[in-house]
Amino acid sequence: MISILVADDEKSMVEMLEIMLTGEGYSVLTAGNTDEAIKKIEKHRPDLVISDMKIPSEGGIAILRASIHSDRLRPVVMITAYASTENAVEAMKLGACDYITKPFNIEELKIVVKNALEKRGLVLENLALKNELRQKSGILEMIGNSKALDGVKNMIMRVAETNSTVLITGESGTGKELVARAVHTKSPRCSAPFLSINCGAMPEQLLESELFGHKKGAFTGAVADKTGLMEVANGGTFFLDEIGEMPLSLQVKLVRAIQEREVRRVGDTKDIKLDVRFVAATNKNLSDSVKNGRFREDLFYRLNVVAIAVPPLRERKEDVPSLAKHFLEKFCKKNGRSIAGFSRDALELLEGYNWPGNVRELENTIERAVVMETGDWIEAENLPEEVRTPGAGAAGSVAVPPGGVDMEKHVQEVEKQMIANALKSAGGSRKGAAKLLNMTMRSFRYKAGKYGL
Repeated sequence: MISILVADDEKSMVEMLEIMLTGEGYSVLTAGNTDEAIKKIEKHRPDLVISDMKIPSEGGIAILRASIHSDRLRPVVMITAYASTENAVEAMKLGACDYITKPFNIEELKIVVKNALEKRGLVLENLALKNELRQKSGILEMIGNSKALDGVKNMIMRVAETNSTVLITGESGTGKELVARAVHTKSPRCSAPFLSINCGAMPEQLLESELFGHKKGAFTGAVADKTGLMEVANGGTFFLDEIGEMPLSLQVKLVRAIQEREVRRVGDTKDIKLDVRFVAATNKNLSDSVKNGRFREDLFYRLNVVAIAVPPLRERKEDVPSLAKHFLEKFCKKNGRSIAGFSRDALELLEGYNWPGNVRELENTIERAVVMETGDWIEAENLPEEVRTPGAGAAGSVAVPPGGVDMEKHVQEVEKQMIANALKSAGGSRKGAAKLLNMTMRSFRYKAGKYGL
């Protein structure tokens, strides 16, 4: 049943509205002051609020603000005296859906209430349709059908419906933020905000203010109150990118925010309750960071409730053609170009390269090729030199990535790839492949068996 809160200090007015609204089939809550009204908004979450502008002690504007903070889609109708319509107009600017002046006609109020609820219903229906599209598109935006990527998609589907904290790991450029957004769009929170922050992109004091907010005068330059991003994300998902870069002093406050689901603005003494799902991402090995004292152990365990490891592109090379096609269409549209596809030589080079910069490097490569190409097909000559050079990228780049690398695992991956390429070049002949790699047959058989080749 649709519920309506009536807030007015005139008992006769409240009784009259309660009788009228109940007769229309609504469930009615009443309040005689702002404190009572705000408590009932938070506890009962009515579908519509009708409030008098002059209600004690803080007035109808306070009720309006509380309602918007609780649910920005909930309609609020203001009741005002004839001589104070300018106040009602101000309330409309602040978010009220309509106002009615005393004395008013009952039928007029019925129409105002009906229109407000119908508008809310249409907005909610529209959001539901948008959310359905988002849910369908969230996973679809993850291009590819490799087993490695299917594993990631399955994890997203399993965790999205929960409120558990998620830690996404993977090399730079693998698409960790895309995974975080997919978790959000497949979740019941998809209609609420998805906000993110890069924990390594700003100084400590600024990062603290962005995360938690601050009170006016809390520090030099704090000329007004500021709402923190966590507070703004209330009801939705908050994504902490590059969490491994967060200063230790802020990690303490983050532990409390995740554990208690509340934050305190810098310079404030009051705690603010949060209803936020936390998702974090890193290209670092946080276990090693904990051992080295650079990351708090309690924060690591708070974040690592559900872990999703995003594979590097070299471990899902079968996705390269579909990704390349996707980026080709994207950048042709962006640049007003008409390119049919990739030549055979160009596609072979794209599939053979090891992509140390992962999907981000592939995207940049295709954008460059679209800009440089003058014909109908992307030719090999318009790919970067490192992609055109045989064996380039086979070791995932000689340089160490900014986030570090598991060298043993990396070397094994290169070894496996070289054995597979040698077998391909030798037409499947183990003897021929061993000769190409200058290995004994015994060593070759051992290595091939180790990697399932």
